[in-house]
Amino acid sequence: MKDIKNYNLLAHNTFGIDACCRRFLEYETKEEAVGIAQSLTAEDGPLLILGGGSNLLLTGDFPGTVIHSAMKGIAASEKEDGSVWVVAASGETWDDVVGVCVENDWYGAENLSLIPGEVGACAVQNIGAYGVEAKDLIVSVDAVELGSGALKTFSGEDCGYSYRHSKFKDAWKGKFLITSVTFRLSKERTLHLDYGNIRAELERKGMSEPSLQQLRQTIVDIRNAKLPDTKVLGNAGSFFMNPIVPREKYDSLVAQYPAMPHYSVDETHEKIPAGWLIDQCGWKGKSLGKAGVYERQALVLVNRGGASGADIVHLCQTIRQDVKEKFGIDIHPEVNII
Repeated sequence: MKDIKNYNLLAHNTFGIDACCRRFLEYETKEEAVGIAQSLTAEDGPLLILGGGSNLLLTGDFPGTVIHSAMKGIAASEKEDGSVWVVAASGETWDDVVGVCVENDWYGAENLSLIPGEVGACAVQNIGAYGVEAKDLIVSVDAVELGSGALKTFSGEDCGYSYRHSKFKDAWKGKFLITSVTFRLSKERTLHLDYGNIRAELERKGMSEPSLQQLRQTIVDIRNAKLPDTKVLGNAGSFFMNPIVPREKYDSLVAQYPAMPHYSVDETHEKIPAGWLIDQCGWKGKSLGKAGVYERQALVLVNRGGASGADIVHLCQTIRQDVKEKFGIDIHPEVNII
């Protein structure tokens, strides 16, 4: 277990913000997580439970305690219904888990390839891409209750999942240390190809019936073409959530912008890509000082070198205002701003 005072978080946030916390705690086992949960006092607050830092924007030094899971391990078991349950420790890199599933021909997680971050954070954020969300796979989440050290197991239904949201982000925020997540995969060939440009890219490659490995690689290629390497250009991936609007609002907009992309949510709501809205406002490739919008994907805000958290926030607020003025739509950050 690590217990370090005045710890620099530069290596723990993909935006590359140079900031410190007053205390840094890291657990490698469930027993260490219980020990941390039982030992914290009011003097350790405020608390920040951190994953891979890929969905985080620090606006300055954190005045309290940061807790991080370094728990490792991936185990699988086959069930009588033909499904495969994969138990992944909270500190595992999410894409490594996807890789294991694909290597074993377990279907379900492949569309979530190359999403940065760790397993624990995936269950908090309900990560999603290309028509699939973590909640579609999550059976249960194991955690330790802060304060009591009690071991808890929550079903996927308990977690109250919705678009990029769970109870871990509001009612349960800062109350649990996640130790592992159990996912349900399938041995039956079931591919989701009709979201975004997956099918078009497969056709370009001449793959009408892709293998699971070919689909994963195609999604990796698509993401690499759109998203910058965090080691080269600081970013947190998609900065904004795609807004969901009432059908009436969509109808009025599509009359003005017939080529506007959209995805049906239900009979009364449509999802509009935030990246398209931002691009239409002329922000793709533009900058405000050292903070900018990535030239290949308007949904991604980047640190062009030496930007502060405040610089990124200023850019975010300016973009939100422009989208609101042009389209009458509020877009909200997906990234956790601290």
